[in-house]
Amino acid sequence: MSSGFGTEIVSVINRLQDVFSAVGSPAAQIDLPQICVLGSQSSGKSSVLENIVGRDFLPRGTGIITRRPLILQLIHRRASTPAANGTAKLDGAEADTHANENEWGEFLHLPGEKFDDFNKIRAEIVRDTEAKTGRNAGISPQPINLRIYSPNVLTLTLVDLPGLTKVPVGDQPKDIEKQIKNMLLRYISKSSCLILAVTAANADLANSDGLKLAREVDPEGLRTIGVLTKLDLMDQGTDVVDILAGRFIPLRLGYVPVVNRGQRDIDQSKPIAAALEQEREYFENHPSYKSKAQYCGTPFLARRLNAHLMRHIQSMLPDVKAHITSQLQKYNAELVSLGSRIGDGSSQSIVLNVITEFTNEFRTVIDGNTNDLSLDELSGGARIGFVFHELYNNGIKSMDPFDQVKDGDIRTIMYNSSGSSPALFVGTAAFEVVVKQQIKRLEEPSLKCCQLVYDELIRILGQLLGKIQAFRRYPALRDRFNSVVMNFFKTSMAPTTKLISDMVAMQAGYVNTTHPDFLNGHKAMAIVTERFQKPATPEPKSGKVTAAQLNNNKDLEVDIKKEEPSFFGSFFSPAKGGQPKKKGPQPIKTPPSVIRPQAALSDRETLETEVIKLLIHSYYNIVKREMIDMVPKAITLTLVNRSKEDLQRELLQELYKPDVLDDLLQESEFVVSRRKEVVGMVSALNKAEEIVAGV
Repeated sequence: MSSGFGTEIVSVINRLQDVFSAVGSPAAQIDLPQICVLGSQSSGKSSVLENIVGRDFLPRGTGIITRRPLILQLIHRRASTPAANGTAKLDGAEADTHANENEWGEFLHLPGEKFDDFNKIRAEIVRDTEAKTGRNAGISPQPINLRIYSPNVLTLTLVDLPGLTKVPVGDQPKDIEKQIKNMLLRYISKSSCLILAVTAANADLANSDGLKLAREVDPEGLRTIGVLTKLDLMDQGTDVVDILAGRFIPLRLGYVPVVNRGQRDIDQSKPIAAALEQEREYFENHPSYKSKAQYCGTPFLARRLNAHLMRHIQSMLPDVKAHITSQLQKYNAELVSLGSRIGDGSSQSIVLNVITEFTNEFRTVIDGNTNDLSLDELSGGARIGFVFHELYNNGIKSMDPFDQVKDGDIRTIMYNSSGSSPALFVGTAAFEVVVKQQIKRLEEPSLKCCQLVYDELIRILGQLLGKIQAFRRYPALRDRFNSVVMNFFKTSMAPTTKLISDMVAMQAGYVNTTHPDFLNGHKAMAIVTERFQKPATPEPKSGKVTAAQLNNNKDLEVDIKKEEPSFFGSFFSPAKGGQPKKKGPQPIKTPPSVIRPQAALSDRETLETEVIKLLIHSYYNIVKREMIDMVPKAITLTLVNRSKEDLQRELLQELYKPDVLDDLLQESEFVVSRRKEVVGMVSALNKAEEIVAGV
């Protein structure tokens, strides 16, 4: 692969990175190929990056120094000095001047401003970090984009991530370890990311935090490159040859050993050029590494990373193109739904279209003709049908006319309905009194059914207000729609509840005992009589006459007189202690203020009560069947169908007014801000599509 092509293909990703960072969208959203640098705080991660760049530019100190991801784009450029062309050699202050002319940095958040002083680059990194995270030890996932132009670097893109830590120190949050780990995982879990795991060689490799986290997302080691630092600090006689040979923790992309400046060198401002020369001499003279010295050190690491990144970009570029295209289609569709800044036409046409769309959707949901039918739950009109045919039907059927009226109550009603002249036969007045009382009980569940249907219409309203895109864009229109439709439903409820109440009143106002399904009184009496009839006393087989017959049944008459109570006998308490009443004239007493039955029902009362109950059951079932049939029809006529037919006219009357249209079409802050974001993303994706089109 030629150097020119490699530079070009890496620059494509750099340009894409800048495009998406400029609009505030993380490039990870497009899964751009990149190399993420991973390691603990003491692994020498910053020194590796500075050696690759050849400059001191990263913040130094204790604790968490890298608190935001740093996207470091290294751009190789030709030197413009004679020294770079090999025609002359400069030194001293003149060399520094020419170096500053050839090397500089640029921050994406400070466009057009060049930093030729790398100390100022370090200061800007600290300043911008504190601007986003404060002066405490907090972290932020928002990256800093730094581009460095230099003839001393290979074109390369690295993402410096915060170092792994375990124990909070000072002002660090208590969950700092979890925060950092989650941030790192968001970057390295992408298949488009190469992982540069930095580990100190003088520590146990099995305990490497960077390798451990890398293996969580790349268990086969297919996209992880290992970097071993601090080889010069290992015990004498030890080396990392077994690790480099892949005999310990193998990585497909292998390991590269490097030697960085120590803390003392940094404190004494040892030049990186001198440190790189010392690193070269270390590997060339070390007995374990001198035979493979060309595969060790920072320059080889930079070339290795450049080659791996170019190959990785080549393999990932088709997916990047496809992803950009799909994202562009997605955001263009969203932009259409959000509408233009001015509007998609006149105010009148917008409101008219929304009214038409809403009423059509409303009818569709009620009738069940929608295309997006739910597979796991009832919705729309089906829920109204459930209220009618399950809740109301079963509720009415379960009503028992005698769960509140007892036999004793019916007995009292029979006496009261007879007035001063006791009835000789079962009176119809008692039947009508009880059955009318029970019919009136049907009003409450019938009105409850109406309320449940009203609630379902409100539910449909809420679903449509959330579904139609225009309501997200115009909150005032949404609120006004909600108010008008709610008032329409409430207005429709008044005639509906009146109709239901009138239906109950009609049933209670006229008891139609000629109904063909009604069990008439004669048949009811026959059924009850047959039920209570006792087997007759058999006649003697012989022709002899019994004593009772000889006595003209006088003994039987005496017995009957002893057992037969008075007509109102059950309203008087029996004699105490079972003592018979005294013979002779009884004094007439003043009736008590309240007269209630004191005894159980007599045989006659039981018979009459059972007849009335049978008649009530028969007629009550007729009324229940009619209510189950008619109440849903009444609700559908005056509430559901009226909403389907007249709602559009109501909305036009209330909303289609020139004096209120402008107020209704005020866009929400969310739509305005979201449209701005989507426009930015569409612009960025269009630029990205142009960038990758020629590759």
